[in-house]
Amino acid sequence: MTKLADLKARLMQNPEVREEYARADAEFSLIEEMIRARTEARLTQAQLAERIGTTQSAIARLEGGKVSPSIATLRRYAEATGHQLRVGFV
Repeated sequence: MTKLADLKARLMQNPEVREEYARADAEFSLIEEMIRARTEARLTQAQLAERIGTTQSAIARLEGGKVSPSIATLRRYAEATGHQLRVGFV
């Protein structure tokens, strides 16, 4: 049986897999930051949704990575949690 770490190491030798992995990692990092901001603000998804003017299910989809938010949505999310949005290229 192949260990997960061995499988990942083998797959990461493929440049296309590495590129897609990096892209997914960036998305997951953003989602983690969003959830951290909400929990640090001690807000439920429903409370955050009310502040933004949307539904709890829309926040769940955002935090679940099921939709790609616009910059405007990210800005409203940040402001509702007491943060500022910064977007940049690295």
